[in-house]
Amino acid sequence: MIITLQNIGRRFNRDWIFKGVDYTFTSGESYAILGPNGSGKSTLLQVLNGSLSPSAGKIEFANEGKPVEIDSVFTHLSLAAPYLELIEEFTMSEMVDFHFRFKNFKQGMDKAQLIDLLNLPKSANKLIKYFSSGMKQRLKLALAFCADTHMLMLDEPTSNLDTQGVDWYLSLVQQFAAGRLTIVCSNQEHEYGFCNHRLSIVDYKV
Repeated sequence: MIITLQNIGRRFNRDWIFKGVDYTFTSGESYAILGPNGSGKSTLLQVLNGSLSPSAGKIEFANEGKPVEIDSVFTHLSLAAPYLELIEEFTMSEMVDFHFRFKNFKQGMDKAQLIDLLNLPKSANKLIKYFSSGMKQRLKLALAFCADTHMLMLDEPTSNLDTQGVDWYLSLVQQFAAGRLTIVCSNQEHEYGFCNHRLSIVDYKV
């Protein structure tokens, strides 16, 4: 999967959040989008995953040399982000079933293995609305990492995780990020230290 940005910009009312982004994201590589809180990292990620249109410029997606239409980009990606909500009336088990109606498991994974990976053995049939913020974040990450998608997009991936949770996140990266186009929005180095490339959003401020 390749994402090509040509002079991309996004504004809110009359103010540009970022402008003039020329960049190419390539399959198998890992990228960190860096910047302070409120700088526009999440906005750029939403442009990259097709949920926001750019205010200026052009974005193109291609998979194995063939163009991918913007309205089907979501089928190629997994996303974990603070603003991405889980269905709190579902149990963990039901949430996994629901998620994988739309995605396939990565090879070698299944529902039982994903639940085992979460290391929350007593919570499979617990309603998500009773989960702690850390448990919810673990579930979001597991759903994203364990789906068989070309792209993995992570926004503040260790938010609400303790030190043990951070180590668990890094183990997911080692197990499931290889060979995918991985993009991490962060201002904490432990979240993106493995990334091969860095893009600073402040370089594209007007």
